[in-house]
Amino acid sequence: MSFELKDYQEAAQAVRNRLPDGFSPVAAVILGSGLGGFSSRVEGAVTIPYTDIPHFPITTALSHKGELMAGCIAGQDVLLFSGRFHFYEGYGMDETAFPVRMLRLLDIPTLIITNAAGGICPDFSPGDLMVIRDHIKLAEGSPVRGAHLPCFGERFFDMSQAYDPDLRKMAHKTAASAGLHLQEGVYAYMTGPQYETPAEIRALSLLGADAVGMSTVPEVITAVQCGIRVLGISCITNMAAGVTAQRISGEDVVEVGRRTADAFASLVEGVIRLLK
Repeated sequence: MSFELKDYQEAAQAVRNRLPDGFSPVAAVILGSGLGGFSSRVEGAVTIPYTDIPHFPITTALSHKGELMAGCIAGQDVLLFSGRFHFYEGYGMDETAFPVRMLRLLDIPTLIITNAAGGICPDFSPGDLMVIRDHIKLAEGSPVRGAHLPCFGERFFDMSQAYDPDLRKMAHKTAASAGLHLQEGVYAYMTGPQYETPAEIRALSLLGADAVGMSTVPEVITAVQCGIRVLGISCITNMAAGVTAQRISGEDVVEVGRRTADAFASLVEGVIRLLK
């Protein structure tokens, strides 16, 4: 699907019309699989179903509610996406990243993206949180392919610091203050929906990947083009295929995400509290 500028403008205006008076968000947060419970921490929330936002896809993934919340977290105004869109659901790269361009039109300066990921680094364990330092994308296509819309940034743009160094430092500072163990590493993007084979995981390990998942990267690419700062956080919900002998199941991924909810919430809230 190819979107026009008016499509993003209509979506942004529909959201703007529902926001409380004086609402000025410092960030938007995209919740990954099993992390939807964080939405309960939003105070004074206004909820906008995705079905009420023009041109928005419909999320079909398990544990993804499909709603945008506007409210207060840690004393700051925040937009919270409870549910995201994936290539494996049948959407194009531009559709998976549609909300990010809408955020640009809403003048959101910072995006915190979370996901559930499989651990590749042998030093990781299920339940760990990992700040994303960089990513590997071998899949074909780009979310910003197609007609160039200058209002969203340059056509050719630098990706050398896609994951903002200052935000990563902020995450580590928050984790240290809260007594949380926080990993940092490289996230590999695979399109799914099947989990990776042991041979694929060995190849990704040789390329320098520490974790693997099926989301996040299209949104990050789009955010970087739009000039939105990005903090990426992965919840390591399982060890990737072949790292251990254990089989991988979607139910286990969601369950580990739920068990790490408190640590995840403390980290994200702490970062939001420090944003200006």
